[in-house]
Amino acid sequence: MKGFEKYRKMYFMPPADCYDWVKKDAADKAPIWCSVDLRDGNQALIEPMNLEEKVKFYQMLVDIGFKHIEVGFPAASETEYQFLRTIIERNMIPDDVTVQVLTQAREHIIKRTFEAIDGAPNVIVHVYNSTSVAQREQVFKKTKEEIKQIAIDGAKLVYDLSKNEKGNISFEYSPESFTGTEMDYALEVCNAVLDVWQPAPAHKAIINLPSTVQYSMPHVFASQIEYFDKNLNYRDSVLISLHPHNDRGSGISDAELGLLAGADRIEGTLFGNGERTGNVDIVTLCMNMYSLGIDPGLNFHNMKAIRKTYENLTNMEVSMRQPYAGDLVFTAFSGSHQDAISKGMACHASGEDPFWTVPYLPIDPKDLGRTYDSDVIRINSQSGKGGVSYVLKQAYGIILPDRMKEEFGYLIKDVSDKEHCELNADRIYGIFKETYRDITSDFHISECHFRQHDGIEATVTITTPEHADVVVANGNGRLDAVSIAIKKHFNITYELTEYTEHALSRGSSSKALAYVGITAHDKLVWGVGMDEDIIKASINALTTAINRAGIETLGRKA
Repeated sequence: MKGFEKYRKMYFMPPADCYDWVKKDAADKAPIWCSVDLRDGNQALIEPMNLEEKVKFYQMLVDIGFKHIEVGFPAASETEYQFLRTIIERNMIPDDVTVQVLTQAREHIIKRTFEAIDGAPNVIVHVYNSTSVAQREQVFKKTKEEIKQIAIDGAKLVYDLSKNEKGNISFEYSPESFTGTEMDYALEVCNAVLDVWQPAPAHKAIINLPSTVQYSMPHVFASQIEYFDKNLNYRDSVLISLHPHNDRGSGISDAELGLLAGADRIEGTLFGNGERTGNVDIVTLCMNMYSLGIDPGLNFHNMKAIRKTYENLTNMEVSMRQPYAGDLVFTAFSGSHQDAISKGMACHASGEDPFWTVPYLPIDPKDLGRTYDSDVIRINSQSGKGGVSYVLKQAYGIILPDRMKEEFGYLIKDVSDKEHCELNADRIYGIFKETYRDITSDFHISECHFRQHDGIEATVTITTPEHADVVVANGNGRLDAVSIAIKKHFNITYELTEYTEHALSRGSSSKALAYVGITAHDKLVWGVGMDEDIIKASINALTTAINRAGIETLGRKA
């Protein structure tokens, strides 16, 4: 692809001793989560949320369990200012929740921000200025010392103004465009800010390291974070926070490796909404931890409701393939995948293994409020016998015999292929009934009586479209006796080779399902019967199988 020559590496490698994070396989606990949906996320919307929409979104974040919530840039607009005042005046900030406000390191903006937070019980004042080479040289046209002084002056003003506030005020500083800043210089600026704030273990400051634009592969970002973890002053009094964007599509990797490298906190958004390709997706990060057996500290058990609220308030759409939240992320159409899932689910249901190990499903969909019958296995032309039989079992309690699964699976695949569509459980059940159950095209058994005599004697009333005849026959069992009566009456031959039955539900009035397979001319033909009486169900299944095969095709006895 032409044009690549005009690009070069835009990131700065830390020293070679910053790769200890490679030795870790996972974070051992969840970070502090900070939602920036109401600021980063909101400013990236085509139509930003109005005040009441922001209030609803904020309440959802509280309900999910966020303890740090960036509520906006109150000096940026009247809506931002009034939103913060609204949640303060409505007493909507729980005691264990800290709201965060963003401000540039500029005097009039900082002062306006402090007007907005008046009366808030717990607040993080997040001050920032850009430190990257490109911003220094192209935008601000200032030296390193001048840029550092902007950060120091902003930190001093924030510190001084906080003395007049009654609420609990914490400080956060971001060297914006951190990923395009020389590491030693970024560290120098952050340490200068910390020297102003003099944080202590009981009153920690936050140093937020944003990949404002992703320039590097994730391992480089992780090493940059480890460099800060090892060299930042006041380390036991500082929370290292990450704010990954997703320009290279590796926001999740940056965050996960950054946590291994020593970060304590993550700023991100639900479903990754944010400028350009978005912020890091906190939902995915949380559920990744959950899948490793780590409590993420946020509650996404009702994922569908959260997604619906998010989509309604932002007018954004969650992709069908969005990890954990998309419509199709737990869905298998492939026949081999469906078969493996079906067997895995049966194994899990047995209780032999306390851990979740079902093939193709990294977590249990039920943990997110999803259902197995409609979310996990869905049927189209790529599906197989395992998936089709699984859907019938989950939706209707129908347990197909093993030898019947393949035949019905191919039948469903053929229907889906010809119609070019997915088939839902109701449609599959309709095809099942139409194909196999209670078919009486040639004849049916309208009445049947049994008595013990030379085995079992059956008195069978065989009804055809023309007339009804009573036939008496003896057999080893009731179904065998009825089968002999039918053969005798129509002078036909076949073998009754398959029989199975099961109840559809519990209780005295429950219906039973019987499956009968007959073999003639080396072909197996199935019939299914349903009735509260298992004998009637079996007889119906036998007559259906014979009707499906056709009296004329079964041949006559010599």
